[in-house]
Amino acid sequence: WPLMQTAITESDKKSMIDFISSSDRYTCGKMVQQFEDEWSSWLGCKYSLYVTSGSTANLLLMAAVKELYNIPNGSKVLVPACTWVTNISPVFQVGLEPVFCDVDLERYSFDVHTLPDEDIRIVFVTHLLGLNAPIEQLMERYPNAIFLEDICESHGILGPDGKKRGSLSVGGTFSFYYGHHMTTIEGGMVCTNDERLYELMRLKRSHGMARHLLPKNYETTIAKYPNINPQFLFLTDGYNFRNTEINAVLGLEQLKRLDSSIAIRRDNFACFIENLDPNIFYIPFVDPGNSSFAFPFVCKKHEDVQKLHRIFDELDYSIVH
Repeated sequence: WPLMQTAITESDKKSMIDFISSSDRYTCGKMVQQFEDEWSSWLGCKYSLYVTSGSTANLLLMAAVKELYNIPNGSKVLVPACTWVTNISPVFQVGLEPVFCDVDLERYSFDVHTLPDEDIRIVFVTHLLGLNAPIEQLMERYPNAIFLEDICESHGILGPDGKKRGSLSVGGTFSFYYGHHMTTIEGGMVCTNDERLYELMRLKRSHGMARHLLPKNYETTIAKYPNINPQFLFLTDGYNFRNTEINAVLGLEQLKRLDSSIAIRRDNFACFIENLDPNIFYIPFVDPGNSSFAFPFVCKKHEDVQKLHRIFDELDYSIVH
């Protein structure tokens, strides 16, 4: 079943065409920087880094946190049992161990009654489907853990303090995949208030090259390696997770409509809540700060699941708006 239709408007296309016609640089440059700056302003964080997807945002954040905090291999990362695979894969990929926690049927996030007693070094929170995870309760339970947030399908979700999720934790990730709240076709953002983490992620986004240091740190750092050409100085391991100027132009256009889109999603969520029969469905937590990605139809009887499948399979999506 389609996640999204006609997400890119004619005006979006025109902006990209105008940029292509007037520029001779299309790889990561000034438009990417502008998109990062405007995203940081919208979210309420200090630093944002535009990457190729929400998936690579998760991997980049996990790898940089492990290095910056000197977290040993095999350290345990608490993850919810209901999430997307890109929350789990980076844990394996950087040599850490995922610890799964069951989820409840109200928030589809960590069931706070079944939290493990193990030594948890990182808690990787997923705000699933635009519903708030109980991050404040988790912080009380694991006061010494590092908290990371995946908000890839929950842009603009608000915590109890009214601030956007991802603006206060060590790091937060967002996805701009075609079916999400806004799109750059493919793309993602990783955000933090920690300058050291931001700089390390800048390096890792582009192979670990020294020239991606913050300008204020560049000269003093390369001076430590006088026998190496700075253009070929690599300070850490890394990837090529850079995104393009064209995608950033699309992101800047889509960002203008993001708040209005979130408002519509909240209204749709409220409409479902008001009209669903609790005898048939499990009703999710009514969260005023939600940023609904999709409504979870979780039936209490298997025959109702089959009925819903038939309805959705037979629906003509060409006439649905």
